[in-house]
Amino acid sequence: MTKKCELTGKMPLKGHKVSHANNKSKRRFLPNLKKVKFTSEILKRNLRLNVSNAAVRSVDKKGSFDQFLKDVKNKNLSQRLKKIKKTILAKSA
Repeated sequence: MTKKCELTGKMPLKGHKVSHANNKSKRRFLPNLKKVKFTSEILKRNLRLNVSNAAVRSVDKKGSFDQFLKDVKNKNLSQRLKKIKKTILAKSA
């Protein structure tokens, strides 16, 4: 399983862990990922996605999972969600 958000495209960042003596060692900053079940009213099915906490809040702000997918840019989405977005746009039009 990759450590990448399927909705926002957030990935791990690289940086340094800095000690009190200012010694630097490499570390990774991982996104806060969760497995969340979203319901699509247009497709009438549930989707289980690996998303960040920020993505869950963004979906809540838009109102529904379908509305979020309509508004979000394709470059941030995973391949699976790009196909789902295309079917949602086709059914809602």
